[in-house]
Amino acid sequence: MNFKEVLLIVNPISGHTDKKRIISRVKEHMAEIQAGFHMYMTTGENDVEKIQSEIKENKIDRVLVAGGDGTINMVAEAIKKYDLTLGIIPAGSANGLAVNFELPEELNAQIEVALGDHYIDLDLLCLNDIICLHMSDLGINAELIRNYENSSIRGKFGYLIQSIPTLIQSEYPFDFLIETEDFCREAKAVLLGFANVKKYGTGANVNPNGVPNDGIFEILIFKKLSLGEILKTLRNETDLDPEFVEIVPAKKANVICKKPVSFQVDGEYIGKETQIEIKMIPEKLRIAIP
Repeated sequence: MNFKEVLLIVNPISGHTDKKRIISRVKEHMAEIQAGFHMYMTTGENDVEKIQSEIKENKIDRVLVAGGDGTINMVAEAIKKYDLTLGIIPAGSANGLAVNFELPEELNAQIEVALGDHYIDLDLLCLNDIICLHMSDLGINAELIRNYENSSIRGKFGYLIQSIPTLIQSEYPFDFLIETEDFCREAKAVLLGFANVKKYGTGANVNPNGVPNDGIFEILIFKKLSLGEILKTLRNETDLDPEFVEIVPAKKANVICKKPVSFQVDGEYIGKETQIEIKMIPEKLRIAIP
């Protein structure tokens, strides 16, 4: 064990997971290994600054987070300048990072991984000064997330319920101008994705060549809605039709939208944007993995 003081950060309203059970199990585990246990419950108000204060005051040397991808993103913002390993206990609606890192489903096993010494130095994307850990996009998926956040039904069922009205109400396709170091083109797309990993939290393998620590991200140009190709992504097939999605690797990019388009980062709806600047930042996020 190479740590003495552990901070557990809990989002009390994410997903359908029993947070009391998580807190109890982590606390028990800390007692067993004789490590200090500290807890911070997010409120949505100045969480980044408060977490940083907890880290300094209690000399924290391992951080665990129980929440969804949005919570993990916020914690990453708080700890990115500290030499800390982040352990994830998936407790959100989609849990995209947990899916991509193949974290176990059983709580005790999740805690063991979160406190383990095997980790990855995850690349961090920056989109208009907002950190992105795994997936961001403009277009129909961001509209779905907006509608989901405005509904009262949580979990994957909530996303399913919102999918039909999103498809009916959306004004896709959207017009984009995409510029990278060696690529410049106008494109029509139902969704323009920026991916640091392979999969969405649903398990859809939209970016088969994605590597989370190679210093490169992929721009995903989804040209049309195709049920057959969507089913391929859900089955983790890698031979996606280029007429359905075009994948462009990049280290930095600039996207201009002809009109304001819905934008999301790591499952959190940001708003409508007309321009997105994307780049890799020097900091990495050390995440415990199996």
